[in-house]
Amino acid sequence: MAPDVIRIKGLRKVFRDFWLRARVEALSGVDLTIRSGEVYGLLGPNGSGKSTTIQILLGLIFPTAGEVEVLGAPPGTPESKSRIGYLPEDSVFYPFLSGREMLDLSARLCRVPDANRMERIEALLQMVGLREAADREIGDYSKGMQRRIGIAQALIHDPDLIILDEPTNGLDPLGVRQVKDWIQGLRARGKTILISSHLLADVEQVCDRVSILYGGKVQAEGAVEEILERDDRTIWITSRVESEALDSAEKLLREQGLDVISVKPGSKSLEEKFLETVEEARERGETTAGAEPGGGLPAFLGGGEDNK
Repeated sequence: MAPDVIRIKGLRKVFRDFWLRARVEALSGVDLTIRSGEVYGLLGPNGSGKSTTIQILLGLIFPTAGEVEVLGAPPGTPESKSRIGYLPEDSVFYPFLSGREMLDLSARLCRVPDANRMERIEALLQMVGLREAADREIGDYSKGMQRRIGIAQALIHDPDLIILDEPTNGLDPLGVRQVKDWIQGLRARGKTILISSHLLADVEQVCDRVSILYGGKVQAEGAVEEILERDDRTIWITSRVESEALDSAEKLLREQGLDVISVKPGSKSLEEKFLETVEEARERGETTAGAEPGGGLPAFLGGGEDNK
């Protein structure tokens, strides 16, 4: 069995006022275990404790009670922090730095070796589709472009654990699709990823397991397929059939005492249509002043280089 990357047991966090009186209990006995190489979703409405949990994992705030271990060490230690890539919900960058300069600063802060730094920066700019906008000031970037540079800075040091807080916030459907592809690619390379998001459909597509928080407690937890499974319906998908054959199949099912709840022709999703339309425009030579579609994961993520 894969080793545990995050272990949380009995975690409590009480925020107090100036007089040290309990103001709000954000977490009330949370238990979580996240294994190496899995994508884990942390879900819940506003105020349920997701951000508080992430801040404790990063060592930004301290728990009131409970046990927390990140990458085999207490949260906030230099050893664990150096192996974590973090994308906050609201990224704030120096507005007068260009995208390339911001990645260079992040790489230096993360002690990326000089021999690898520029190569990694160019590879990540290509990945997030910002090669053409790399020398523009970040203050001129759209919200989606800033989100893309935020994803790049979270990966610049090839972290083992990646924490993404609302990773698709501000992105267009093309960017959302690419983020999901990147997450799946990172998992294939052995990365452990913790996602906090309100976009449940996106989480459902990429996560192995999820926890649903409410009132500072874990209300449901498990593999996505297990917690979404229904035992009162069966979905059948077939190739397109003529109406006569469809009527015969429906009649046979009713004779067996089964309810036919819905029969309708197959269709594309709106996401599929959007991506198809954008790709057709690019093939016609249309250009954009914003972010380009981007590409796949750089080779250095997941041990593609000798040095980190």
